[in-house]
Amino acid sequence: MLLAAKFARYTLLNPSQVFRELSSERPGELMFRGKDVRQFVVGAISLAAICVFTAAAVAQLPLETQDRKQQEGAQSPAAGGSSTGGAHAAVLDAEKRPITAGGFVKTGPIIFQDIAAKAGLAGWKHEMGTPEKNYILDTIGSGVGLIDYDNDGWLDIYMVNGSTDDAMSGKKPAPHAALFHNNHDGTFTDVAAKAGVQNDRWGFGVAIGDYDNDGWPDIYVSNFGKNRLYHNNHDGTFTDVAEKAGVTLGNWSTGVTWGDYDGDGRLDLFVAGYVHYDLSAQPESGGKAFNFCEFRGERVMCGPRGLKGESDHLFHNNGDGTFTDVSVKAGVADTAGYYGLAAAFVDINNDGRPDLLVADDSTPNYLYLNKGDGTFEDVSYISGYALNKDGRETASMGIAIGDYRNNGLLDLYHTTFSDDYKPLYRNDGDTNFTDISYEANIAEITIPFLGWGTAFFDYDNDGWKDLFTVNGHVYPAVDRTAWGTTWAQRPLMFHNIKGTKFEVVPAVEGTGLAEVMPSRGMAYGDLFNDGKVDAVVNNMDSAPALLRNVTEEQNHWIGFKLVGGAKSPRDAIGATVYLTANGMRQREDVYSGGSFASSSDPRPHFGIGSATSVEKVEIHWPSGAKEEVVPSGVDRIFTVVEGKGIQSAPAGKKP
Repeated sequence: MLLAAKFARYTLLNPSQVFRELSSERPGELMFRGKDVRQFVVGAISLAAICVFTAAAVAQLPLETQDRKQQEGAQSPAAGGSSTGGAHAAVLDAEKRPITAGGFVKTGPIIFQDIAAKAGLAGWKHEMGTPEKNYILDTIGSGVGLIDYDNDGWLDIYMVNGSTDDAMSGKKPAPHAALFHNNHDGTFTDVAAKAGVQNDRWGFGVAIGDYDNDGWPDIYVSNFGKNRLYHNNHDGTFTDVAEKAGVTLGNWSTGVTWGDYDGDGRLDLFVAGYVHYDLSAQPESGGKAFNFCEFRGERVMCGPRGLKGESDHLFHNNGDGTFTDVSVKAGVADTAGYYGLAAAFVDINNDGRPDLLVADDSTPNYLYLNKGDGTFEDVSYISGYALNKDGRETASMGIAIGDYRNNGLLDLYHTTFSDDYKPLYRNDGDTNFTDISYEANIAEITIPFLGWGTAFFDYDNDGWKDLFTVNGHVYPAVDRTAWGTTWAQRPLMFHNIKGTKFEVVPAVEGTGLAEVMPSRGMAYGDLFNDGKVDAVVNNMDSAPALLRNVTEEQNHWIGFKLVGGAKSPRDAIGATVYLTANGMRQREDVYSGGSFASSSDPRPHFGIGSATSVEKVEIHWPSGAKEEVVPSGVDRIFTVVEGKGIQSAPAGKKP
């Protein structure tokens, strides 16, 4: 009956819509893609003609009967909220705590220690809406940007802040964003006021990129309301030039990414839209128009489902400090009105052009292939990326991007809502993806968690990228339920077993993996230039976490700061680096975005295990040029200038 109804509606679609939709169907558990879909279309439409009378018959039923039948067939615990799987039984630890805030062990490998207080970050606090979280605007949270804003070779930290109704109406001061300058001694100092980057708006996302190719990184901040583009003045200060540049927008923007989509050597800007929102008419649970806002029988804030989506925007860099909105012309405007939360420009099909990923909340994800003529092809369904393995949309929050199998193909991982596993999309080549989360051993453990920031990185430098996520719920009411999930949640680290599967790293009491936090944005990078990848977490209504990597592994590593030439973006966003060492060929890409609302270290980092030398490094620059370099050693960060090879290798200090 369900299949018949789906086929019946295909008679109302044009052929391209039929093709896109059929690529997501799984009749008899079979996934149709590519030419299989094309061969199947004719038969599907024929079957649709046979079955259309069934849909017509259903349409003749009284509306109340239709509603009742839909309710009887509903499997999701969400009603007007987020798309999830069915309700799952609670998972508790030995002390009867939900596994999201428990399951700790007394001994084991120690990966992170939270040094936020010692480092000087704990005096700053994120703030968004009210503690009750009555409205969706109060719940989404904000991101983190890692940026060497003063070009001293050390990563600084930009923390986006939210706001409140009182601040928006002028009754109270606005919460400030923070720019933490790296003091090179393990501490940071907030210089946001001096730098002019406090934002003072309802902030969500951040992306770092040198849009004017002057050698100094700039900051784009997405807000509810007008967005900001902070131009780096080269003297420790920034100027908001968003109005002049034409990139303010004005409703609710979230995930942001920079990328040179047209190959002109200048960074363009993509901004995902979430919900079209009106502060004067906020959707309230139990209201006349929103009495469906429940999750597993509990009244919760409304949305995103049932609310109007906000469109996405692609801004072309004109090279004169201004941008032109080319979203519709390029084919990435999201006319369907999906709820975008994360985005990234990255080369998915290895043709040298940056493609575009958009993770959507409770609606299908987008994968746009760059056609090389200024436009993109929507292959979301055909590729297998739009939906999970069950043919169902997920509440996607963040994207992890990385070649975790060391085969030269980028794989993708999504954080999603609680009561749902988190899909790992294996790249099978030819722009085909397969959801293998269960096969990779990372599905069941993630179901109670509500994930946000996520990334692939090699925490132990063994040459295999591991997977990290931070988590936190959007409904404070979960702490009063027996669902087995919590408002504040611990992070998850999955260790890569040589590209075959992952195993959960135990959360040792008193360490970073046992921190229970209402997390949202997360950015990763080598903050201390010691060759170990750290993580910075923006926590809802709380102080941030600085998870310093304290692993005792003595594996070797190597990092690169890339500087693009005349035909590439100066910061080399869009470059791909292949490194051969220890008998393995690894891949790292330079991109912004991906992890929820956040922008990570732009310097490619490679763990190389016991190797004390590197056989070869091949750089594919955004311009299309390819260059090989041979580093003179390891355990250092090398600067490589396009066409000029290795220029310097600052060793840094170990604070």
